[in-house]
Amino acid sequence: MRIHIHTLGCKVNQFESQAMATMLTNLGHTVTEDETGLDAIVINTCAVTAEAGRKSRQAIRRLSELNPGALVAVCGCWSQAEAKAASELGDIVYGTGDKSGFVAALDRALVERQSVLRVDNAFDRRSFELLPAGSPASRTRALLKIEDGCVNFCAYCVIPYTRGRVRSLELEDCASESARLMAEGCREIVLTGIEIASYGTDLPGKPTLVDAVKAVAKAAPSCRIRLGSLEPRVVTEDFCRELSALPNLCPHFHLSLQSGCDATLERMKRKYDTARFYEAVELLRSTFDNCGITADLITGFPGETEEEFSETLAFIEKCAFSSMHVFPYSLRPGTAAASMEQLPRALKESRARTAGALARRMRDAFLVSQVGRTLPVLFEAEENGYWSGHAGNYVLVHAKGENLHNAVVNVQITGAENGALWGNALL
Repeated sequence: MRIHIHTLGCKVNQFESQAMATMLTNLGHTVTEDETGLDAIVINTCAVTAEAGRKSRQAIRRLSELNPGALVAVCGCWSQAEAKAASELGDIVYGTGDKSGFVAALDRALVERQSVLRVDNAFDRRSFELLPAGSPASRTRALLKIEDGCVNFCAYCVIPYTRGRVRSLELEDCASESARLMAEGCREIVLTGIEIASYGTDLPGKPTLVDAVKAVAKAAPSCRIRLGSLEPRVVTEDFCRELSALPNLCPHFHLSLQSGCDATLERMKRKYDTARFYEAVELLRSTFDNCGITADLITGFPGETEEEFSETLAFIEKCAFSSMHVFPYSLRPGTAAASMEQLPRALKESRARTAGALARRMRDAFLVSQVGRTLPVLFEAEENGYWSGHAGNYVLVHAKGENLHNAVVNVQITGAENGALWGNALL
């Protein structure tokens, strides 16, 4: 049967969609990028904001209209949070748990044509579901999910309710999955999870994220290792010292900021202040040469004043991020922030544009600082005679050359333009 998987949201969803594609392929189905002529469609939904939920519903309706008669299978955070609404749009509806069961139900329903609604209570989950890590054949990097769940309960976030408590992949499985990915030709492994800084808090002996990274780096020595989003509290002197000893760790760190104002961070119920965040930035920069430090930012959170927003702008400029993701705050029903007094949408979006312009200036300044350097680049794709890939610090690099796919090559950087670097491959 021909099946298309449409994925919304974070890297965890991307990992889980790739795992479902592997399982469906092993059952004899054809998983295709085509959006028409399908026997079944799978929509892996997101609920991080109300807008994400709207896009999830929109995707279900659009793909259903393109494929009348196709089985509609829905999973992910939106269907976990709004199971009844999802059941009105899909034939097979699961939440964020039991992806193996979801795939099995889809496989049966293709023959039996029976509807299934099976959404559990996320907080009842106690074990990590081991799913097959992998990567589409044309890609050079693979995602490895090492953690699920979150217990931070930030005021704006519904994800703890859709994902449940922290659950971690055993160290032995971190190592074995990484070794398998290396054997399959993968050149970079991205460690991802809902909140990887909490890795191991549920496991016997309480291994840490550092232990997981070291296990992966040792098991896959020819792969670059890249970390997913980090809480700044995990970045300590010990963290930096131990990880700096790993030759295959990429010097790129994505820190979850959200606001550069202490009063706003307190309303958000974040577990750090700007002083602790900046300490993490300084520790990383002093330990990892030429590292890329990126961050997320929410503008227009309830109660954010002009003065608070100005504090945020000053703080992000002080941090001098190499890149940022900037979002206007989007209300999510069921969160603490939903009951707070909301700012006008136009104001939230205006602040996002202002912060985004500053983020682009910082990105461009970081790119200019790379000119003249030699950077190791993992090349991924070719277009118009130029190969493109990412350096260890996650800047995008273009260079001419023969077939560079899946090769790590040193590149002499000669220029910066259009949000990327350009250079000569040193072959």
